Amino acid sequence: MVFNTGAALLDAIVLAAVSREQQGTYGYKITQDVRTAIDISESTLYPVLRRLLKEECLESYDKAIDGRNRRYYRITESGRLQLNLYRSEWSSYSQKISRILEEAEG
Repeated sequence: MVFNTGAALLDAIVLAAVSREQQGTYGYKITQDVRTAIDISESTLYPVLRRLLKEECLESYDKAIDGRNRRYYRITESGRLQLNLYRSEWSSYSQKISRILEEAEG
């Protein structure tokens, strides 16, 4: 993708991906879900997850899978409120950008 993904947009995409799973989801699956929208590496994703945990938008818990612990992430109420704000802002922002691009001479 030729457009840079800012921190707020990345946070919004990660929160949206995590919010799909009520019981939570794990890092690799989040990476795969986010990759349907943007190209992201796991080394980029984990700092985002840590920041969202620190901001109390996500919570985490460990679950044993095949004898190994897997860390799961679940959206919090604060995270849902933040995601709704991002959705509203994105709708307005994307409409403005689309309008400008569509009105441009081709």
